[in-house]
Amino acid sequence: MDGKMILDHGDGVLPDGTVISLEAKDLDESRKEAIRILKDLKQKHPDRELEQLVEMANYYALLHQQKSRAFYRIQATRMMTGAGNILKKHAADHAKKTTQLNEEKAEPDDELCSKISFEPANYQCLENCGLVTLTVVCKGGEQDGTFYVDYRTEDGSANAGSDYEYSEGTLVFKPGETLKEISVGIIDDDIFEEDEHFFVRLGNLRSGDAEGMFDSDSSEHPKGRLVAPLTATVTILDDDHAGIFTFEDKVHHVSESVGVMDLRVLRTSGARGTVIIPYRTVEGTARGGGVDYEDTFGELEFLNDETMKAIQVKIVDDEEYEKQENFFVVLEKPRWMKRGISALLLTDDDEDNKKLSAEEEEARRIAEMGKPILGEHSKLEVVIEESYEFKSTVDKLIKKTNLALVIGTHSWREQFMEAITVSAGDGDEDDDAREEKLPSCFDYVMHFLTVFWKVLFACVPPTEYWNGWACFITCMFAIGLLTAFINDLASHFGCTVGLKDSVTAVVFVALGTSIPDTFASKVSALQDQYADASIGNVTGSNAVNVFLGIGLAWSVAAIYWASKGKEFRVNPGSLAFSVTLFTIFAFVTISVLLYRRRPHIGGELGGTRRGKLITCSIFISLWLLYVIFSALEAYCHIKGF
Repeated sequence: MDGKMILDHGDGVLPDGTVISLEAKDLDESRKEAIRILKDLKQKHPDRELEQLVEMANYYALLHQQKSRAFYRIQATRMMTGAGNILKKHAADHAKKTTQLNEEKAEPDDELCSKISFEPANYQCLENCGLVTLTVVCKGGEQDGTFYVDYRTEDGSANAGSDYEYSEGTLVFKPGETLKEISVGIIDDDIFEEDEHFFVRLGNLRSGDAEGMFDSDSSEHPKGRLVAPLTATVTILDDDHAGIFTFEDKVHHVSESVGVMDLRVLRTSGARGTVIIPYRTVEGTARGGGVDYEDTFGELEFLNDETMKAIQVKIVDDEEYEKQENFFVVLEKPRWMKRGISALLLTDDDEDNKKLSAEEEEARRIAEMGKPILGEHSKLEVVIEESYEFKSTVDKLIKKTNLALVIGTHSWREQFMEAITVSAGDGDEDDDAREEKLPSCFDYVMHFLTVFWKVLFACVPPTEYWNGWACFITCMFAIGLLTAFINDLASHFGCTVGLKDSVTAVVFVALGTSIPDTFASKVSALQDQYADASIGNVTGSNAVNVFLGIGLAWSVAAIYWASKGKEFRVNPGSLAFSVTLFTIFAFVTISVLLYRRRPHIGGELGGTRRGKLITCSIFISLWLLYVIFSALEAYCHIKGF
């Protein structure tokens, strides 16, 4: 079958052996459609916020997704009875809920408690700086008390006494003070060594007054507390070397929506002299030239004592749902802008091949030790991933565009409120169609004519109960009772006006049951991308009416009488004549639809006004002819068979 096999469980196998879940394929198609709608709305409404675009996309996705004939019957019935467009109502209700949630203010948490911590938590200083200053902040609270907090230094790879000066003490935050500083002395030496670090910790917070009297602070509602970061890390950068140049990590993950990405290049183990680092981007699975990112190349110039520079690369956002592509940023051989003997001793040219003296050899060795070099991560892999915000937006949109949630109900209160509420019917599908319009006079009239039936059927259990089974079983009984009532009512009406039951059934009962199908076809023709639902709606409904309405009832009756040992007979009456007449007119109708497929007409639906009027006249004429011939045959003016 064209290289594709469908398994029993609904999966597809491609020629290369790849198994594709059809459910996953449908979900992927839904995601692509949601992404397309979001992109279109962004282009049409660039000034709208994301939340507004999501609400609009929710409505358009519901509007244009494929729907069942049952949905169109529900939609048509609602608009006929003044209950309103269910899609617009759902979108408007959801927008109101979102607005209400956004307007709700979160309750303040610990507003009366002051929070003390380092800000920031990491510090860097050169070995020759002499002194490093750390900042401690006090945020929040009433700021009317005095806080005492102790601090002390702790060794890391750096040792107190040889790399830094040990320090401890107490910071005092008086009322209104929000910032204090801790100063730690740094010891310089002339020995090559790796970068080293030490820690400064906060602890033993007390509250009191300016006189040094401490309060007995409540543990449940303290005036202040220490919060992370409680420990600051100080890194001492050795300045006796030109430096080792490296990226922070080997791999860097970035969202495609970041715009311009900053990649930090660090200078460690020294910061002496001016060094130039060339860099460039290299393609991986991601393509440069503006496809996935902009090609970037150039040079970073590190001045004396400068320890960090950033490379900027522009990432192109093409709004893919799932993305995992990479490219590389490469650092090339550093160039040391040297002066004096270092420039002479480290020159690459050795034209004279002259032999160096012992003093010059030692100077050259020292100069070689101080040369700038590339570190461990001189080639950085950049992985471009999908925008997490965009992906979550699409996922939320997929969940929202579930027609079962739109049509379903959750409580009897919701059903009764909807039954007694008048809503606007159909309207123009413009950009703000998701907003509910005011009901028209026709909506009010139809509502008051049908409010009894709407309230009556609001007694049916909501669809959320028993996973919908309670609603289904109750509806079956209610429809059976309603059918029996309409049957008796039609018989009494025919008897009153002097019409036979067959004529009453064809003229009034069939017309009444077909009106919802006709309006459902109109709704599907306006809202569906294709004509399938609008044309198949009436034929599908008729098939259900015949096979279930008649066939099921006759089957049950035949089984019952067979169990009694008797035959079940139905007087066909004029059934053969009516079916034959209906079949002939059905072929005429199908022929008209096939003819309308010609390009100059425009398809089964739509087209020019003249073509629509002619087609409408033909179909109404066929219905009138069917009614007339059926009535003439019933009263024996025409001989049936």
